[in-house]
Amino acid sequence: MSGQEQPSPFAAELTHFREVRGLTKAEVARRLHISPSYVSHLESERERGSSDLARRLDKELDAGGKIWKAWQEVDGGVQPLPEAAEPPPSAGILVLEDTAALRYDGSVYHLTMHRRLRNTGTEPITRYLVRIAVDRYPGEPERSNALYRSHPLTWEELQLQAHCGDEEMGRVVKHDRDAFKEVWLEFANTRARFPLYPGQEAGITYSYSVTADKWGPWFQRAVRLPTRELTVSLSFPTELRAAVWGTETSLSANFAPLRTPPTQVVDEDHTVYTWTTLDPPLHARYRMEWRLETAHLQESEPVKTPTPSARMAAAGIVQEGDVLLQTVAQPFDLPAEADDARHVVRQLDAAITRVKELHDFGKGMGIAAPQIGIGRAAAVVVPPGEGSTPIVLFNPTVAESSAETDRQYEGCLSFFDVRGLVPRPLHIVIAHTDIDGTPRLTRFDHGMARLVLHEVDHLDGKLYRSRMDPGTQPIPVEEYRGTGQNWTYQ
Repeated sequence: MSGQEQPSPFAAELTHFREVRGLTKAEVARRLHISPSYVSHLESERERGSSDLARRLDKELDAGGKIWKAWQEVDGGVQPLPEAAEPPPSAGILVLEDTAALRYDGSVYHLTMHRRLRNTGTEPITRYLVRIAVDRYPGEPERSNALYRSHPLTWEELQLQAHCGDEEMGRVVKHDRDAFKEVWLEFANTRARFPLYPGQEAGITYSYSVTADKWGPWFQRAVRLPTRELTVSLSFPTELRAAVWGTETSLSANFAPLRTPPTQVVDEDHTVYTWTTLDPPLHARYRMEWRLETAHLQESEPVKTPTPSARMAAAGIVQEGDVLLQTVAQPFDLPAEADDARHVVRQLDAAITRVKELHDFGKGMGIAAPQIGIGRAAAVVVPPGEGSTPIVLFNPTVAESSAETDRQYEGCLSFFDVRGLVPRPLHIVIAHTDIDGTPRLTRFDHGMARLVLHEVDHLDGKLYRSRMDPGTQPIPVEEYRGTGQNWTYQ
């Protein structure tokens, strides 16, 4: 035996099948849209590769599953090839009517949601996902977070009720956080099951209540399913002389005013403001806001200087606490959705222009589509330096990351009042997709790796707080001394 170590099964199989097929490393790299040096690193075991890359190599080299199996053995055990994903329970739902009625009685907000659903799919629908999110102080995430940490929203106070026709709907909690809840409403209860079969229609109604000390002056509807008609009504005591307005965010409009004003009708001691739209586009978000005149709010109060987070919110950046920042972004089907992807990038570019007018980004910057109210898997990263070319990423995922890490302070446009010390890998490989559908693998190092990972986290519904070491907290931006300066690396 020689003194040299034997190559891993993955590296050995990759080299074997590449040579058997008579291909050079450059030819394999060209077929998979990766660099020739990366293929060399795989065969020499300087790079480990990813499960997706192993499957693509196996298919391209016609290895009959041997390359894929060898990669799994190196990765810690053989697993079966993934099966096709089961369609989500909401697949095939058409919302014929979506009506939200919010009534404020002076101390408590009472919300009633009614939806008329049609099953346009081929499978019975057995449950429906409901989201509840509150934010007492929009634009002041630290203040809201402190409130909900000490006084979290509870299921007991919500008093959630849900019915499909006359039948009570069962409930299964999916997420239970301080200011955000998700629950599956089931087409079943202890007495009966009543799934929504293909071609059938059904009306569901659910309601809950939140006290005014936990509900901010806004209400938002996001169009997550094909919808024919959307109506929002807000009812306030007339004596409070409410001022109501609204904005729309979609793939083609960023925080534009509603195209039509709400109607206004006095109903006994309440004034009701109603707004309706037909055939709203998917992923559109309609936000209603209001101002109430109360005895403790005087026009003579001094005007406060906007916080950094409030300035970003005014520039159209979604702030911490918004449910979209806690939700995994929907990937693009490219190239079929190329036009939608281009729309999103234009909106991201416009947002970058706005926020650059508010801050000097010496480290470079990035922004993800959920941060401008669009739940799609797209992000733009701007490297540091004047005139640098932005990097556009569609459907990015981490294919590889180095064991070497470091800790640097990061800021986030969605809670810009603080900076947090975050550990990140020094080197990463990102799998992403070109707008023409071509899969790519791109390596990033040091500061660029940090910028890219920050945005990938956003698309996974995560904020950098979840990456910080246990027991550590962000510091106020006033205490941070690195503003406008790039990170340093040895």
